[in-house]
Amino acid sequence: MRELDYSKVEEQIVSWLKNYAVNANVKGFVIGISGGVDSAVSSTLAAKTGLDLLVIQMPIRQRISEVDRATKHIEWLKQNFPNNVNEINCDLTDTFNEFLSNVHKNLDKEKQNLAEANTRSRLRMVTLYYYANLNNCLVLGTGNKVEDFGCGFFSKGGDGTVDLSPIGDLMKSEVRKLGKHMGVLDELVNAIAVDGLWGDARTDEMQIGATYDELEWAMEFIANNPRGFAYSPEDLNLLTDRQREVLQIYRTRHFANKHKMEMPPVCSVENLR
Repeated sequence: MRELDYSKVEEQIVSWLKNYAVNANVKGFVIGISGGVDSAVSSTLAAKTGLDLLVIQMPIRQRISEVDRATKHIEWLKQNFPNNVNEINCDLTDTFNEFLSNVHKNLDKEKQNLAEANTRSRLRMVTLYYYANLNNCLVLGTGNKVEDFGCGFFSKGGDGTVDLSPIGDLMKSEVRKLGKHMGVLDELVNAIAVDGLWGDARTDEMQIGATYDELEWAMEFIANNPRGFAYSPEDLNLLTDRQREVLQIYRTRHFANKHKMEMPPVCSVENLR
């Protein structure tokens, strides 16, 4: 694992965000606050630019613990950055319920649950862009490197649809270290990662089948292997049973979700003239 200078990381990201916004001629940023470390760190970096920052809670049948953590972080932001941070609480539960009342359901419960989870994320995306348009702001993403560019653990057209990705080059463990460096509340820095899309207590790691530390190891294994994903049997012989299992989990998710991490395929008609 690389060792980063988090003072320099903070300075680099804050400067990058500010310069991008100034060049884009926008007032600042809009971001959704979930109660997790990724949105906490991303919003803190944005607040440090001094530009307008609109932080939005968008609960949809949300667990109280998630709402409480999000509220605490927003209060912390407002106390530390009183001149440029504003908040909106936009409860989307009724909107979500109304949507479900007007669409067909699938008898396959697993497919229905997945569709509903992704719909929650997409409703939030629509809300963020609504407020971004109203306020001449950019939508900030909150995805880290493992999720957004490793195993594709995000909703296409939902939390994967953003204008800027401030922590997209940081592993989950690095996001936590950066949060601690910036003084983000320990409750959020150490919070168990949940996407808040299912209405139950399942965590990200439960859904994926591996811990973030294990996924970071797998991502680095592929990056450092001269053959990348085309690793040899000899490479695997050096691994433990669990490492081989994690590598397969990572590989499967990476290729299954590759369509999320790349531009849509385009059917060329160039040679048909």
